[in-house]
Amino acid sequence: MSIVGQNLMEPEPTLLPAEPEVSESLATGEEPVDLAAKHPESSLVWALLAEDALDQGYTVEGYAYARVGYHRGLDTLRRSGWRGAGPVPWSHEPNRGFLRALGALGQAAAAIGETAEVERITTLLRDCDPSAPEAISRIR
Repeated sequence: MSIVGQNLMEPEPTLLPAEPEVSESLATGEEPVDLAAKHPESSLVWALLAEDALDQGYTVEGYAYARVGYHRGLDTLRRSGWRGAGPVPWSHEPNRGFLRALGALGQAAAAIGETAEVERITTLLRDCDPSAPEAISRIR
């Protein structure tokens, strides 16, 4: 493997563990609200709840769901070796729950006029993976 052109100071990408029980339950049609009680550590479940609430115009509820998903994701990232910086690639499907929760949190923060939070979230999301904002917009 060639190291030419690589940033040797950048940490390795953080790859979150898969959540097969959550994925299987969602695939069989189980509702995120029911899964939140069974799998409260899942950022994906909270992100789905946040996106749904925001889509229905429930901004404060969407903000709360997204905030939970974001914090649960930070916990999982830290357990996976993340130290507050470095790539969290969208291409690794288990990372998408955290990234979607982060995107929903930014959307909700913008809706309530929390400008500094929007800027912080936008920067963090792009630092995690510059392709994430566009990828999130395609699925929403």
